[in-house]
Amino acid sequence: MFVAEANPLNASPLIFPALECMHIVGFAVTVGTIALVDFRLLGWGMRRQTAGEVARDLAPWTLFGLVSIFFSGPLMFSSDPDMYYLNRSFQFKMVCFALAILFNYTIHRKVALGGGSEGLGIAVACVSLLLWVG
Repeated sequence: MFVAEANPLNASPLIFPALECMHIVGFAVTVGTIALVDFRLLGWGMRRQTAGEVARDLAPWTLFGLVSIFFSGPLMFSSDPDMYYLNRSFQFKMVCFALAILFNYTIHRKVALGGGSEGLGIAVACVSLLLWVG
C-alpha cells in the first residue's frame, strides 16, 4: 500500500534546508541592497552616486531577493503552518516585512529617486532600516 507524505518538503532531509538557504540568501540580498540605499541617504559611503542612482542600479538585485523570498517563504510555511502561524515572533516578522515592503516601494523609493531634503532622507533611511531589522 502506498502512503503519501502530508507534505513533500518533509519527505527528504535535504529539501527543507536547501529551501531555507534560498530564503536566507534572498533575504540577505533584499536587505543588503535596500540598506546600501539607506546608507547613501544617510551620507555613509558611495558619495560618487546619488541615492537615486544607487537605488536604480540595485533594483534588479532587490527584486531578485524579493522573488526568492516570496517563492521560498510560503513553501517553508507549508511544511508546518501551525508552528509558524501560532508563533508570536513569526507574526511580528510578517508585520514588519509587510510594512517594510510597503514603505520601500512607496515613501522610500520616492525619496531615494526624487532627492528630497537631507533631513527627510535621513528620517526615511532610519525608518527603513528599523523596519528591515525588525
